[in-house]
Amino acid sequence: MANPKLLGLGLSEAEAIGADSARFEELLLQASKELQQAQTTRPESTQIQPQPGFCIKTNSSEGKVFINICHSPSIPPPADVTEEELLQMLEEDQAGFRIPMSLGEPHAELDAKGQGCTAYDVAVNSDFYRRMQNSDFLRELVITIAREGLEDKYNLQLNPEWRMMKNRPFMGSISQQNIRSEQRPRIQELGDLYTPAPGRAESGPEKPHLNLWLEAPDLLLAEIDLPKLDGALGLSLEIGENRLVMGGPQQLYHLDAYIPLQINSHESKAAFHRKRKQLMVAMPLLPVPS
Repeated sequence: MANPKLLGLGLSEAEAIGADSARFEELLLQASKELQQAQTTRPESTQIQPQPGFCIKTNSSEGKVFINICHSPSIPPPADVTEEELLQMLEEDQAGFRIPMSLGEPHAELDAKGQGCTAYDVAVNSDFYRRMQNSDFLRELVITIAREGLEDKYNLQLNPEWRMMKNRPFMGSISQQNIRSEQRPRIQELGDLYTPAPGRAESGPEKPHLNLWLEAPDLLLAEIDLPKLDGALGLSLEIGENRLVMGGPQQLYHLDAYIPLQINSHESKAAFHRKRKQLMVAMPLLPVPS
């Protein structure tokens, strides 16, 4: 259960938050409002026609399965990180990196021998696809994520062993897919989010820079810059329904941020990125009562 001390602000503490936090709250609530308006006043999805890339063959208990890895410029690209940074994030089980994909519906096809099989179309961003063509690591990562995504979406059990089809960029025909029609509003970097209470010593813990953005209507992500640290040893992090409190080892850092959204503290996760010297926090949001 979240620490009840983190769930509310006392009057004197609230008065000390100052103009920076008021600006932050205004922008954050505006972004949330834009998300809600996008869901009610704009088309929720638009159709795209993915372009063929390459095809892999695997199988399930029901027979042969082909996965067409396609691409489209309409799909947003993942974060621009190097392969070394990405490998480190994966080794540390980072929650902040995602490869946006569109998972198409299954379609029945006939293989080269005239036997029945099932094909799926999985589309990624076109620029990222071109980068992936020159990297065995990225290609295998995308195939793994696509396979796991199809398993989750369609309740499948696919063989992790696969083979790339030579001279066949796709199986069957690639159908149109529906994707979100608008980019999600992002919250700008706001720097300091609160003003320390009067009387805090200037020689006390440093207040780190915090960057927040809405990754989805129900997911808030945070990056906390900690340039003096080499790892997570000694870090403390407490998350309440609308509060994030972080302390650093040897009182190097202290952050106490009020977040005007309802956070699901039980499902929140954090991981430290050693190369970037950042604490990354993924905070699912609780539904707003109607």
